[in-house]
Amino acid sequence: MPEIGQTLRETRMRNRIDITEVEAGTKIRAKYLRALENEEWDLLPGPTFVKTFLRSYADYLGLDSRQLVEKYKQRFERPSTMELTPFARGPSGRRDRERRRSRAWLGPVLVIGILIVLVLGALYALGSWGDNQNGASSGTPTPTATPAKGKSKKKKAAAPTRVTLQIVPTGIVSVCLVDANGKTLINNQDLQAGHNSRRYRGKRFRVSFGNGQARLKAAGHTVDVPDRATPVGYDVRPGRRPRELSAARRPTCA
Repeated sequence: MPEIGQTLRETRMRNRIDITEVEAGTKIRAKYLRALENEEWDLLPGPTFVKTFLRSYADYLGLDSRQLVEKYKQRFERPSTMELTPFARGPSGRRDRERRRSRAWLGPVLVIGILIVLVLGALYALGSWGDNQNGASSGTPTPTATPAKGKSKKKKAAAPTRVTLQIVPTGIVSVCLVDANGKTLINNQDLQAGHNSRRYRGKRFRVSFGNGQARLKAAGHTVDVPDRATPVGYDVRPGRRPRELSAARRPTCA
């Protein structure tokens, strides 16, 4: 079975395409294209960029990009920590007993709660009716309090504590998204134009894009991701415009 780099290089040479033509057509630097042909993965910015560049190069040559990317994943990409961690399995019998016990208590608690609400409502109605009767019999109108002028103050709106985030791809882009606790929400997944991510809501997010083919909607702001040769990351917080992260703080989902 031919290697990934060998397939790219032989296809390019068979079609008599110079590496500079590929660079102009894919917007990928020639040194990265040569690294793909030589399978020098360490010379590329990271696994996210390897898959993005490999897909763009294969599509330019008319090859099956999905097959080449899958071959790269199987041979060179390490499985993520989430894939290696087994799910904890607890005794199902204990959970079933706890569920049945909670359901048994649920009925009486609801009945008691409804009775308390009815009693409180009846007492409130009786008290209101008695006050109205006393006011009507005495003939004295009940004074109503008027707010003092100049003393009313507007309450300052509380700062938001949660933010809503959505990613809008404008092309094929690899996305890594983690929440405030470091939990991976999108694990280096390739999103395509027309397939927006779902809306995530939380206290804080960090997101990384493999290229600039995406927009970021968060906290009432829309940010166009700049097209660069290196990944771009953002810090998303409530009530603030998304702020670009340095390379050291950018999530990798590795």
